[in-house]
Amino acid sequence: MAAERLQFHELGLDDRLLKAIADLGWSQPTLIQEKAIPLALEGKDLLARARTGSGKTAAYAVPVIQRILASKQSVREQDVRALILVPTKELGQQVQTMIRQLTAFCSRDVRVADISGKADLSAQRPILMEKPDVVVGTPSRVLAHLSAQNLVLHSSLETLVVDEADLLFSFGFEADLKNLLCHLPKIYQSFLMSATLTEDVQALKELLLHNPVILKLQGSQLPDSSQLQQYSIKCEEEDKFLLIYTLLRLRLVQGKTLVFVGAVDRCYRLKLFLEQFGIPACVLNSELPVQSRCHIITQFNQGFYDYIIATDEQSLADPTAASQAPAGKGKKKKAAERGGKSKDKEYGVSRGVDFQNVANVINFDFPTTVESYIHRVGRTARADNPGTALSFIAHTELGLLSDVEEALTGDHADSALKPYEFKMEEIEGFRYRCRDAMRSVTKQAVKEARLKEIKQELLNSEKLKTYFEDNPRDLQLLRHDKDLHPAVIKPHLKNVPEYLVPETLRSTVNMSGRRRRKRKEKPEGVIKTSFKNIQGKNPLKSFRYTGGRHRRGKAGQS
Repeated sequence: MAAERLQFHELGLDDRLLKAIADLGWSQPTLIQEKAIPLALEGKDLLARARTGSGKTAAYAVPVIQRILASKQSVREQDVRALILVPTKELGQQVQTMIRQLTAFCSRDVRVADISGKADLSAQRPILMEKPDVVVGTPSRVLAHLSAQNLVLHSSLETLVVDEADLLFSFGFEADLKNLLCHLPKIYQSFLMSATLTEDVQALKELLLHNPVILKLQGSQLPDSSQLQQYSIKCEEEDKFLLIYTLLRLRLVQGKTLVFVGAVDRCYRLKLFLEQFGIPACVLNSELPVQSRCHIITQFNQGFYDYIIATDEQSLADPTAASQAPAGKGKKKKAAERGGKSKDKEYGVSRGVDFQNVANVINFDFPTTVESYIHRVGRTARADNPGTALSFIAHTELGLLSDVEEALTGDHADSALKPYEFKMEEIEGFRYRCRDAMRSVTKQAVKEARLKEIKQELLNSEKLKTYFEDNPRDLQLLRHDKDLHPAVIKPHLKNVPEYLVPETLRSTVNMSGRRRRKRKEKPEGVIKTSFKNIQGKNPLKSFRYTGGRHRRGKAGQS
């Protein structure tokens, strides 16, 4: 079967594109790429459903670039030939990065511009006046530029791509998308890419596609249990904090971890709680500036941080979910409508954004829909990497759990959530410490933390933007997981007394909460021994100052 798989060099691609693909280390196309690229190059409209992490972005980016390179051989005129619509700013920047990587050897022939950011229309106008070959943006942003006549598509557009199509309507882009279609030519090729085939996607199909080829790849929307382990544990509010403290502090959860909560307040509540125990974590939500959010994701992918606490904010993504959400979420939505600037409507963490090498996803608050669960858990076990998903279930969330289980077992019998075998009675000794920490995390402390973080990130994002453009290395030193400290920190909570550690874990965990095998790392020892070998040659150790004595002697003789 492996021998029958198509290779990239058999797809009829430009040599420069093949060289860029080789540099990215892609040995062969994924299933969606193998099926979609030849059909796209034939000029067919596509509706593709493939699970998250399957390589959908490259599946449309490669044929878009190939088509532009082919047309440039006969037509030299510079024009916008491809439009890629995305639901969130983070995904917009990610798509732009992917296209730049694929056009590394033909960047003069294929130029890309991401206009999904929050910059003024006037600031982005000069970029669009140069007529980049590919424009990436959210529907509302693209429509604003079309209305301002900064962007003209009715004569030049050849390809339209809608990425994460199942989100566009739920993010409130339906009216923008319909208005945007009036500015497009009568004939163009369209691709719809989606992780799920919802009614919204069917509606988009009727709007955009003409006689499309429908690709439904991978029957299951999530990998099977050999690649993705899914667990659930029933625990109430206090137990959720107790359990996450134990998992992170005793390093029972290894590798990069995404922790999803249901609201912005919960984000900071959990961050401040973990700060009490010296566990650093980043916060990612719609209140932070878009540059900060993208920088956090980039640094997380580079291995700067182990933990990100992210909000799904379903009440923003799906207006119908607001009535089902707790009172806190409802207030957030009203505040967003009143203030306008308090939250970013075009924000999305659980969906579309490519977090690399995520080992674990923890649903601290269970998602409110099946689609949201699939998108959250889809951040791990991407491509061929293994992953684990653990969901904390309160008694009020049991109905949501049964909906998810029903949907997953309908797809694949091996995809159900298994019970997480964890004896809560063994960690009762930590309960008083968690209660002690929770007393410090008051509503006022959470409010102050939110304000402090936003002020800090606005400073990082705006005031230092030009400095970091001139000094890109200094941007690596900018960290987002620093302690906020609005709550009173109790130093004794950072240490874990050995008598509190369950007997079953004492063999693997030392008193500081780190695994013992990590203490045996050799680099430090090597450095020390090599330093001892050259001790005699070290001028700071061997130098003796005698000048003062001679002077005193001479003064005495005189």
